[in-house]
Amino acid sequence: MNTIAVVDYGMGNLRSVAKALEHVAPQASVVVTSEASVIAGADRVVFPGQGAMPDCMRELELRGLRAPVLAASKARPFLGICIGLQMLFDFSEEGGVAGLGVFRGQVKRFPTDAMTGTDGARLKVPHMGWNHVRQEFDHPLWAGIASDSRFYFVHSFYPQPEDASIVVGTTCYPFRFTCAVARDNIFAVQFHPEKSQAAGLALLRNFVDWDGCAPARPSATAAIA
Repeated sequence: MNTIAVVDYGMGNLRSVAKALEHVAPQASVVVTSEASVIAGADRVVFPGQGAMPDCMRELELRGLRAPVLAASKARPFLGICIGLQMLFDFSEEGGVAGLGVFRGQVKRFPTDAMTGTDGARLKVPHMGWNHVRQEFDHPLWAGIASDSRFYFVHSFYPQPEDASIVVGTTCYPFRFTCAVARDNIFAVQFHPEKSQAAGLALLRNFVDWDGCAPARPSATAAIA
């Protein structure tokens, strides 16, 4: 049986992620777990989260889940969601805390002086609500989802990768920023697929079917700001 471990380190509404996975993959065994052995034995791993980055990193360490999460990110289909994306980077401006260092780059706060829409109106932070996601290159998790489909966001910080070749999705608020990254067996998103209706469920279904093999991608030398 296809087993999916949803990593529970005490942060966020994990049940909504699990319920969405159960909906798209009723034949799978979906387990919300804080047990390292369960994470190690799962066929695929989902790493979600909500809240402040320092709290998330602290809880991950206190529960002894850093090592199993890092091991899973190297070995099996791995999906990061929201803070689960941000924690994969080197460093976050939120609390000045180090992340897991899976990807090189920083997590930046939306700059106050840049938060102006095309109509001159001030934009709110956090970025909350539906927004279009542009697919920067083909990936199995985008299968059946049109580029510029809308997904649901709730965040005040965004990733800024050093390696632009991992950027698989971007969105605009008010400037274009990275909202999805992929490398090898890892796919991670800033938005919430479990709250994104048809497009989000399609992405989760694609993850359940994904063998973890990375597609060919364009080479790049500069990160998207």
